[in-house]
Amino acid sequence: MLLQTPIQPKVIPPDSVKQAAGDIIRQIQTDPNTFWNELMHSAIDFGLRVLIALIIYIIGIYLIRWVKKLLNKAYTKRKTEKTLASFITSFVSISLTILLVVITVSTLGVDTTSLAALLAAGGMAIGMALSGTVQNFAGGIMLLSFKPFKAGDFIEAQGQAGTVVEVNITSTKILTTDNCVVVLPNGALSNGTIKNYSGRPLRRVEWLVSVGYGADVEAFKKAVLDMLNAEPRILKADTNMAKLYKELEVTKYQLSTVAYRMKAIPEPFVALKSLNESDITFVIRAWVRGKDYWDVYFDMEQQFYTDLPKRGFSFAYPHITVTKGK
Repeated sequence: MLLQTPIQPKVIPPDSVKQAAGDIIRQIQTDPNTFWNELMHSAIDFGLRVLIALIIYIIGIYLIRWVKKLLNKAYTKRKTEKTLASFITSFVSISLTILLVVITVSTLGVDTTSLAALLAAGGMAIGMALSGTVQNFAGGIMLLSFKPFKAGDFIEAQGQAGTVVEVNITSTKILTTDNCVVVLPNGALSNGTIKNYSGRPLRRVEWLVSVGYGADVEAFKKAVLDMLNAEPRILKADTNMAKLYKELEVTKYQLSTVAYRMKAIPEPFVALKSLNESDITFVIRAWVRGKDYWDVYFDMEQQFYTDLPKRGFSFAYPHITVTKGK
């Protein structure tokens, strides 16, 4: 005969809600005065906590709005980049709102330790998952804060060259000379080399012109200087700098920067640069407004080619002279 193990009945733990209700009923039956006194004190205490939490929340919302208005006024006064101003304002607003919610909840007597740990863990997980985006995000803050370039500047960076059309918090868009839009991540852009061709209102143009041996150096210099001085877009040494900077809308802050302003325009410059195998090379330099750079460069290049031979200067080029023997 097989012995069967008796089935033990499952012990169901008493329902905590029912138990609490039973305790309340028993207390009412045994000592109703004490129960109602404790209930009244608890209700008053909870009501005061709710009232204080509500006051803290209302005052906090008011303070957050005040901080946002203060930041907007400061950014408007300092002419801060709109993208950076909007981002910082939103970031401060969200951070202060989260802090306000935590303070409000803790005022009600709720333990916020687990909530803070949950927020910290969530932030760490998001940061690890979006490490590349966070890097671009940080790079965007650096670019918008230090402003190595702005929209409308012609820059060269990350092997690309073009006009900046948009700078946002994670990427920068440039328009290349062949009308292509290139998106550059701000993380790599902020850590790389940036060449800003529009970073200053004035630029120096340089040409290299080679002529054959035997050319009169002084006559060549005079001929080129006559051409440069006759070009109205080329700035001369007697240029009124205050009037020029006003024309170019240069701010007082920019003028206060030593590396930005120029006290005077150097004279157009021509010098013999090198003696080559079959020719000599002259370097020619002149200063122009940044917006005139390429027009002046190409126009003068053409003028050198057209007018210098008329003045007796021949351009050297590789050639072979073949003579017929007797």
